[in-house]
Amino acid sequence: MIKVGIIGATGYVGAELVRLLHRRKDIRLTTVVSNSFAGQPFSEIYPAFRGTFDLVCDKLDIPALCEKADYFITALPHGVSTDITRELVQNGKRVIDHSADFRFRDRTRYEKAYKLTHGAPELLEKAVYGLPELYRDKIRNADLIGDPGCYPTCSILAIAPALKNGLVSTDNIIIDATSGVSGAGRKSDLAYSYCETDENFKAYGIISHRHTPEIEQELSFLAGRDVAVSFTPHLAPMKRGMLATIYMNLAKPVSRDHILEAYREFYKDEPFVRILPPGVLPETRFVVGSNRIDISVNLDERLNRLIVLSALDNMGKGSAGQAVQALNLMAGFVETEGLSPVGFFL
Repeated sequence: MIKVGIIGATGYVGAELVRLLHRRKDIRLTTVVSNSFAGQPFSEIYPAFRGTFDLVCDKLDIPALCEKADYFITALPHGVSTDITRELVQNGKRVIDHSADFRFRDRTRYEKAYKLTHGAPELLEKAVYGLPELYRDKIRNADLIGDPGCYPTCSILAIAPALKNGLVSTDNIIIDATSGVSGAGRKSDLAYSYCETDENFKAYGIISHRHTPEIEQELSFLAGRDVAVSFTPHLAPMKRGMLATIYMNLAKPVSRDHILEAYREFYKDEPFVRILPPGVLPETRFVVGSNRIDISVNLDERLNRLIVLSALDNMGKGSAGQAVQALNLMAGFVETEGLSPVGFFL
């Protein structure tokens, strides 16, 4: 059994982590940290856990926390996490970080996208990008994981087989993606209030969204050359779920069956990636509550264009679920342990 602590436990990602981990027999949640709710039982903040997980929230005290756990998952804002993660790693702890602070190999990309000076650039070389489908072996032995963003996960996994197999041009890749409101985190900003989001659908972060360089970084590694994308995120009036529609120009004419086989081969051993049959399109309701990503491959022969759609739960495979998948690998557990391939549906 391993001892795990969650820092930032009372946000949406933190609460989802508690939901996924609190009943595991091979994991003991020994500390949940929340400065805002320190001293209160977790079940008072989230009454669904009453009588099931009543652990009192700790304040942020790194020396004290280091006595309680060997693995930590941080669910903190960008920039806030850096010093905390550095101190945990220096104390020999293994950390999965949910901020963008350790997703980038190049600090200048991070600093430009997030308009912050990176506080621990020495850790960037040590950190592993936490996408198991691409970095499984590195994740197993890593001390620091930068858990990918939900938009990058949904986009990168949908594009990876096409780029890796040279099926598409690296130019003019267009990503239109839509997220549920929980993707913004647990906050009281007016833009995410009920009356602002209900029965409304809108784009945001046009041209300069900060997930763009993260997506480009990973796609460039896959392609072996620089890749630039047009990425436009949208907000939908739903609590959780994400759908991406991606347009790529074929490098040369090829059949849909050939492309479909390339995708199936690329993900043939992946427990949480489902390549849908021809003509079947992803829907968020079939993945919400799961650690699954559904991918659909479609060929527009008239325009010589590949259109790939992908859907995942931004709270599952897009954040907390993916962190648990990485934790399983790091701890030597079965990778799928505690993670459902089946969503809520209703």
